[in-house]
Amino acid sequence: RSNQKQTKLSTHVVTIQSCHAAQGVRLRGLQTNCSLDAAVDSPDLSAMAGHTHARFLLACLAASILLTSQAQPATPTEVKVGFIVDAGSPVGKIATTTIPMALEDFYAAYPNSPVRVRILPHDSGGDVVAAASAALQLMTVQGARAILGPQSSVESAFVADLATQAQLPVVSFSATSPSVSPATAAFFARAALSDASQADAIAALATHFGWRRVVPIYQDDDYGAAFVPFLVDALTAERTEVPYRCALPAAALHDAIAAALLRMESEQTRVFVLHTRPELAKKVFAAAVDTGMMAEGYVWIITDGLTGLLGSVDPPQGVIGLTPYVPDTTRLRGVKKRWAHRYMRDHRDAEPAQAVMGCYALWAYDAAWAVASAAERLSSGDLSSPPGLVGGKGGPTDIAGLGKSTSGLNFLRAINSTKFDGLGGKFELVNGELAVPAFQVVNIMDNGRERGIGFWTLLHGLSRHGSNESRGELGPVIWPGDSTVRPTGWVQPTSARKLRVAVPGNVSDSYKPIVRLEVDPATNQTTASGFVIEVFEAAVRLLPYALPFEYVKAASMPYDDLVQAVGNGTFDAAVADITMTANRSNHVDFTLPYAGTAIAMLVRVRDQRSNKRTWVFLKPLRYDLWLVSAAFFLFTGFVVWAIEHRGNREFRGPASYQVGTLLYFGFSTLVFAHRETLKSNLSRFVVLVWVFVVLILQSSYTASLTSMLTVPQLEPAVADYGELQRGTEMVGVMNNSFVLRAMTASGFPQGRLVRYPNSQTIHECLLNGSIGAVVNETPYLRIFLKTYRDNFTMTGPLNKTGGFGFAFPKGSPYVTDLSQAILKLTESDEMNMIERKWFGDPNDDGATQDGGPFTSNSLSFSSFWGLFLITGATSLLCCVVHLATFVAANRRELPPHLSWKDWLSSLFKLFDDKDPSSHTFRVKDDGGAVSVRNDAVASPPIAHSELGSPLSAPYTSEWSGTASPATGEIELAAGGQERHEVAPNPDGSGENGRGQ
Repeated sequence: RSNQKQTKLSTHVVTIQSCHAAQGVRLRGLQTNCSLDAAVDSPDLSAMAGHTHARFLLACLAASILLTSQAQPATPTEVKVGFIVDAGSPVGKIATTTIPMALEDFYAAYPNSPVRVRILPHDSGGDVVAAASAALQLMTVQGARAILGPQSSVESAFVADLATQAQLPVVSFSATSPSVSPATAAFFARAALSDASQADAIAALATHFGWRRVVPIYQDDDYGAAFVPFLVDALTAERTEVPYRCALPAAALHDAIAAALLRMESEQTRVFVLHTRPELAKKVFAAAVDTGMMAEGYVWIITDGLTGLLGSVDPPQGVIGLTPYVPDTTRLRGVKKRWAHRYMRDHRDAEPAQAVMGCYALWAYDAAWAVASAAERLSSGDLSSPPGLVGGKGGPTDIAGLGKSTSGLNFLRAINSTKFDGLGGKFELVNGELAVPAFQVVNIMDNGRERGIGFWTLLHGLSRHGSNESRGELGPVIWPGDSTVRPTGWVQPTSARKLRVAVPGNVSDSYKPIVRLEVDPATNQTTASGFVIEVFEAAVRLLPYALPFEYVKAASMPYDDLVQAVGNGTFDAAVADITMTANRSNHVDFTLPYAGTAIAMLVRVRDQRSNKRTWVFLKPLRYDLWLVSAAFFLFTGFVVWAIEHRGNREFRGPASYQVGTLLYFGFSTLVFAHRETLKSNLSRFVVLVWVFVVLILQSSYTASLTSMLTVPQLEPAVADYGELQRGTEMVGVMNNSFVLRAMTASGFPQGRLVRYPNSQTIHECLLNGSIGAVVNETPYLRIFLKTYRDNFTMTGPLNKTGGFGFAFPKGSPYVTDLSQAILKLTESDEMNMIERKWFGDPNDDGATQDGGPFTSNSLSFSSFWGLFLITGATSLLCCVVHLATFVAANRRELPPHLSWKDWLSSLFKLFDDKDPSSHTFRVKDDGGAVSVRNDAVASPPIAHSELGSPLSAPYTSEWSGTASPATGEIELAAGGQERHEVAPNPDGSGENGRGQ
């Protein structure tokens, strides 16, 4: 029996193994076989062991079968996804080909996916009601778990509201209008770029090419109208104006479009941004060609919605477009080739130019891939349930229950968190919106071909190659009319609203050189002139566009009120002598100052010669010139003494005598009265240069002193503003000037301020003493001094001001352009010519801030430093040459191996001795030969005998011949030595006449 049981068990094991290999066995069959084994009864231990072994094998077989059945299910779970699109539109045709192809490619890449997305297509025909009806059917009847589409933004907004109530995700690949967004519909996700993302790129293009005015042409529906505010804001931020807009209905006919374009042609702007659907864009380009607005000088920019459908738009050559940047990969090239064949197969009537995979095809492909990827992630349990959901059911593995609220939220969360490398680049939804990597700028060529000319990114802006190295560069552009010259973007308009420029009226004749406005009562024609007007018109001529304007006479009012009138829109601008202040800048924007101003003081001048000045003789030279002159007098005397000391007995003697000689010689050169005879050529050369300098100094001093004693010395009657504030005189201030408020704020007594209307009043009040000074800005004081220059002067400035500027309303784009034009004027000579025309030459004002027209100034060292440099260098050079010659000639007299102190002491003693080789200390003998007396010859002591050192020897004249009463000798003071000669006898003998 035991053998029979073992045979049966072996038969069962083989059967189990074969069933496991075939993977067709069921757990029920296993249970039947096990019951058969259980019927066999074994009383012995071997039988019990056989039964235990069989049970163990059966348990392992059951676990293996269960695991195998879980790993390879027979049928994947189906997830239904609705697909709403206008099948007859260009985008609808693209989507019907792209989305099924994307799902096929996804499941070919992931064949073991546990779920399969099933598309439930609905054709809305572009009707909102039809799209809403299809969405309701998908939600309530067909059991859709998500919706791809709808195509248009209007349909998407309506369907997104329904889906939000049903908590069903809506993923759009073509609704680019900013009117619908995840911010307004919680269950809406945009797998395409929002139109608002390209507004900054268009504004960057306008700034790069210098176009200051841009006109948008858009479709008058939710798609076009929602984009225009973003475009206007971006252009305004770049100081580009949008003077007018052109809204066209979707069903506009050719004649209506042509009429709208002709109205725009009468304006000055020639830069147009086209943002419509392909059908309307095609009509606009056809009308532009018929009206001549695709010729040279025009600029057309299309948005990415049209660039992605070039085959359906067929734009003319020269158009600039924006398209999302798509990296070129091998996968993309393969998909594009397959997609083109499939598109032409699905749409037999399509043209080959339309079989180009643009941005809409890429967005649809990636959107379908993202939905399929999100469904797979939910089935695999990779996504946890968000906290706080109602019900607590419908977790991440609840694919079968996606209709529940929690499952809808999980599906939306899975879609928004999906990231992969798609055909259009990195796919990532940020807050439900597709991230904006970059835009490519393309130039449309013949037959709708596009050529890349650059890139735009948030980080680098416009660049040639998308990097910082080529920032601010773009490739060459072929403009409309086959032109390669960049269009200016404007022409002189035939009809445009003119800028109303306010100019103050009733200006006093005294200030007409600044600004003047006259109105002809017969023709009511306004004529403006003056410095301000000419600067404004010169700046307008430098603008990169035409600026039509007309002058409007402003009523007589303070400039603060005029500025407020510009700020509230009464006037478009104010052109006047308006000083820029912090308070006024709160109401308007000012251009850069076209005239620098400062607050100064105008006072009478008085002649100071009537005042007795004891020290007037010192005034011709400033203190620095006096000090430098005295120093050089001493320096020159010292140099001459140093050179002549050893060889000229005029510069020897006691120390006090030598110091006196040094000082006397230096200062005696001032009047050329020095009596000392110079023996050295070096000292003569020093004195020659110094006498030349003294001659110039003396002549200049004489001329300046003569001028001061004879020419009127006019000085301001009030020295400075502090003296004016401490005084009691009345002070004049011009009417409507901010100076009055500024002086009051500084603490000046308001009771001493008097307003005056014109220059004549100032002149009269200053002459009769009614006012002691006038405080005003420098341009007005210059005009006054140009007429009344003899008795007045301008002092200051007391304080700087902001200068004169043109006022415009806040945010006006003309401020930046006019400021740049003013800079160009200032850098050129035109501004100086305008100033000289109206104010005269500033150098001929007749009065300066330092005094009146006849004031003589003291001479300073800066006028003569070149002369002092020459004489100082000459004296120093001669002194160095003399010292070097002396050291070289007496180097053997200095004992060797001495310390530097002993060496200098020996050198000084040697320098203090006489120079026996000098011709000054030589005498002639009887035969005419020059001889030097022998120091060994003894001489009788005399009272004035010279010692070895001139510092202790008494001074004797060079030829001080004295008859010795005892010997009859002639004493020659030569070199501190004596020579005695015997006088001849009266009888002619050679014997001495006197006895010893």
